[in-house]
Amino acid sequence: MSDKINIGIMGFGHIGRYLYENTLNSNLFQVKVISDIGDINSLNYLLNNNLRNKKIGVGIENNSFIYNGEKTKFVNGVSPGDVNWGDHDVEWVIDATGKFLDRSVLSKHIQSGASKVVLASLPNNDLDNLIIPGLNELNIKDSDQIISAGSSTTNAFGLMLKALNEFSEIECCSLTTIHSYTSDQPLLDIANNDLKRSRSAAKNIIPNFNFSSEWIEKILPEYKNKIFSTALNVPVQFGSLLDMTTVFKNNFEDEEQINLAIDKLALKFPDFIRIISDPIVSSDVIGMKESVVFDRLGTLKVGNNMVKTLAWYDNGYNHASRVLDVISLYEGLK
Repeated sequence: MSDKINIGIMGFGHIGRYLYENTLNSNLFQVKVISDIGDINSLNYLLNNNLRNKKIGVGIENNSFIYNGEKTKFVNGVSPGDVNWGDHDVEWVIDATGKFLDRSVLSKHIQSGASKVVLASLPNNDLDNLIIPGLNELNIKDSDQIISAGSSTTNAFGLMLKALNEFSEIECCSLTTIHSYTSDQPLLDIANNDLKRSRSAAKNIIPNFNFSSEWIEKILPEYKNKIFSTALNVPVQFGSLLDMTTVFKNNFEDEEQINLAIDKLALKFPDFIRIISDPIVSSDVIGMKESVVFDRLGTLKVGNNMVKTLAWYDNGYNHASRVLDVISLYEGLK
């Protein structure tokens, strides 16, 4: 009998596929079931034709994905409750649909036989917990059943705040995430109740909402009324950037102090923070799994107590790793 953690994935879009790809050669995880509204042949085509890892070698046999002799059952499903996870010995369900963000709907995964659910995005309302690896993992409880792993931006912002606040107490911080376009944006202008999101993702820089600061304030109340986040969606397919402006309560000397503070946290969490001293651009971070790729050359001191910092991240791709990290943290309680 396998000692691996049995996982079910609902939603086989880009994050769902990254999750499955990350488990293919894992000694910890086994994906027992994948559920999606799509056709298995179309989904397998997308799985084997991604820009980061083409032809990963997944096949299809009897309505299952197969890799190195290990089968993962495919079940058509639209929403939580459509798949009986208990019939497939699934312990953890990862909801990667991006559509079901409320406890009342996510709880249907539990009612369908799962032990725990991790949401691969920010929720609409409070769940049992929201865990950012490297930031608040000490808050996990065995009694938690429905958990959010946050988002790529929330993970990156939280870790950067931690490093900066450990260097010197933060007075306030403003974040703009310069974010690659997302699958819910149109390539051409199209009618939408959200007028800005009706515009072409391929042609425009589009101001957008970002709720990372609100959720960080909830899990770390010491930042309440000190932080703010917003977003600009840009015509780039992969690679996003945190542009942070931070004001400290106390003065500091130079940019190198800030860089050394990020270096220090990176030594503690090498899987979550990578330090880069080269003049990188967005495409250079494609395929990097860390939550933060800190750009040392981008640090700029302004006045006596203000600093501008740049941190890159391969959103979506890196987040698949963090979702699995959250599951590992909970399994470590056993």
